[in-house]
Amino acid sequence: MGNTFGQLFRVTTFGESHGGGVGVVIDGCPPNVELSKAEIQSELDRRRPGQSKITTQRKEEDQCEILSGVFEGKTLGAPIAILVRNRDARPGDYVEIAEKFRPSHADFTYEAKYGIRNWQGGGRASARETIGRVAAGAVAKKILSLLHAEFEIVAYVAQIHGVVANIDRSAVKTKDVEKNILRCPDTAAAKQMVSLIEQVRGEGDSIGGIIECVVRGVPPGLGEPVFDKLEADLAKAMLSIPATKGFEIGSGFAATRMRGSEHNDPFEMRGGKIRAATNNSGGVQGGISNGEEIYFRVAFKPTATIGHQQKTVTSSHMQTQLAARGRHDPCVLPRAVPVVEAMGALVLCDQALRQRAIIADRGSRITE
Repeated sequence: MGNTFGQLFRVTTFGESHGGGVGVVIDGCPPNVELSKAEIQSELDRRRPGQSKITTQRKEEDQCEILSGVFEGKTLGAPIAILVRNRDARPGDYVEIAEKFRPSHADFTYEAKYGIRNWQGGGRASARETIGRVAAGAVAKKILSLLHAEFEIVAYVAQIHGVVANIDRSAVKTKDVEKNILRCPDTAAAKQMVSLIEQVRGEGDSIGGIIECVVRGVPPGLGEPVFDKLEADLAKAMLSIPATKGFEIGSGFAATRMRGSEHNDPFEMRGGKIRAATNNSGGVQGGISNGEEIYFRVAFKPTATIGHQQKTVTSSHMQTQLAARGRHDPCVLPRAVPVVEAMGALVLCDQALRQRAIIADRGSRITE
């Protein structure tokens, strides 16, 4: 039941880490949207494994196949099914965890819930499931760019462990993010982060950090109070990503150390429009976008699967030790950047279509 996300723009992901493949079914995509395989593939290439020395060395090309919903380069309004086949699966690497639960991983909780689990690479709990999210996010980005010409979403690594980057949020562009393997626009900080990840990997350990995301070109009015507030949907989307542990938007927890007179964003007229002079709200007020930049941060924990000997138990309730094998990211953040963007795009696309249904001419088409 929990494999589908969204209301009007609905995505359902499927597949396991070492099964035949992974993918997504997108329902609710408007018709006549020009969509190519290349547009989806470019996003998947940012997420795929084996792309640098600091990521898992699993070799997957992650080539997507559009199975339905697109004809002669345009969407049909029918469900779009996208498949990526698993090519470099090595289930034998995970035999030891067939009976042993990895500490802080989903092994135990999945078995507690379902009474069965696919232990090969984590099965459904593997970050490989996010392929479907990224593919759907590419479609969402395309729709948003048609609805709002100035739409732009940029995520980047802002912190790895104790190394904090210095980034101008309002000026950063995707080209700045993609300049290094860390996806951190601060080149000096990125070098420190790479060195730290390499050190930790050599020690058989892992580390986490923070990804920040900024969204530009979103008009005021997106968000559905009271339970589908824009920041509430964003929080759910981000915390559904594997390894996430925290979410904050705008001033976030720092607001607890401010007074109302400091935190409030005064309104002013600018360019004939009502604008906020500051943006402690992070572009969202009362659960609805106010036309300013939307920005938020997502905290990622250290990867659970590590090479250290750890105390654990078996499925037969025996105390034991485990030092995991297999190919794993010592730090998930570089590959999580496109996933954060994708989930942000899914939320905004869904909310934009919901808003359009409220105010637009029912007979209009998205491509007009």
